[in-house]
Amino acid sequence: MSNKRIALFPGTFDPFTIGHQSIIARALNLFDEIIISIGINDSKRTFFTLDERVRMISRLYKDNPQVSVSAYDYLTVDFAKEKDARYILRGIRSVNDFEYEKTIADVNRSISGVETVILFTEPEFTHISSTIVRELIRYNKDVTGFVPDDLQLSEILNTRG
Repeated sequence: MSNKRIALFPGTFDPFTIGHQSIIARALNLFDEIIISIGINDSKRTFFTLDERVRMISRLYKDNPQVSVSAYDYLTVDFAKEKDARYILRGIRSVNDFEYEKTIADVNRSISGVETVILFTEPEFTHISSTIVRELIRYNKDVTGFVPDDLQLSEILNTRG
């Protein structure tokens, strides 16, 4: 295992929001490398395909060598071991998120030794979630203030017809 501080930032990212972007920006001061890890969860019905999500997020960070994007379809801690990541990065928006994340962090540490680092969402982003953004998109509402400017979300939506 390397001495690099590598963290996975796991999620569905359907779509990636400015809240996610904020967590990454703040975490870059803590880690040498962050792997945005798109989990494939067959029980979730996503709006954007896996390829669309990987492409959008990869373009967003194309000029940042500290950030990469990968997809996986097994336990996050196993993916962390595969990538030599000793940390899982999570952002939480509320007390409800905290209870869930603490339970998962405890299990992950106990079965793998991988530590979870939690960053609290900045107050101006606590109302933003991928679920809300998806709902707005479904009803053709402007999501400009909720997703990164460089995400090129409209480009993907326009190619769908």
